[in-house]
Amino acid sequence: MEISDSEKKAARWAHDLFVLNIFFFHLLLTPATIMLGIGLKGLLIPLALSLAVITYTYFRGQRESRWFVAAHWRLAFKRCKLLLIGYAITAVILLLAELLTSGMKDAHMASILVTVVTRIAIMPTLIIVMVTVVMEASATSLVGKGEVPEKIRKEFPPHS
Repeated sequence: MEISDSEKKAARWAHDLFVLNIFFFHLLLTPATIMLGIGLKGLLIPLALSLAVITYTYFRGQRESRWFVAAHWRLAFKRCKLLLIGYAITAVILLLAELLTSGMKDAHMASILVTVVTRIAIMPTLIIVMVTVVMEASATSLVGKGEVPEKIRKEFPPHS
């Protein structure tokens, strides 16, 4: 199956969008909210923006009619699901910190604990961010070659 340059460009956009999401909302905006001292509510801004990109990626993969392009949008969404797992782990850790500090009598100690746990809680998401960026670099290479990973090919077979 010969893949046109326009299809490759459209397929590559899925992976480029994922990397842009990572770069802007995780590697720039999240540390900025921490450094500005906005607090936990400030972390909801990059999260909401990232979730908007993830939602767009999902729907774009569902409505794409060209198989090669749709396959790469779906591959990008698989990486987004990994990111969602990182968000979930981070949320659980933050929730546990909130539960631990809710009963503390010393507000200063609770504040210190929240600060420490917030830094620790972000680590699962950051690790997944690094892993998925490497995976996306590999996927971008596949687009250039006009290839789709076998696992995606099995889950989403080419049109007959």
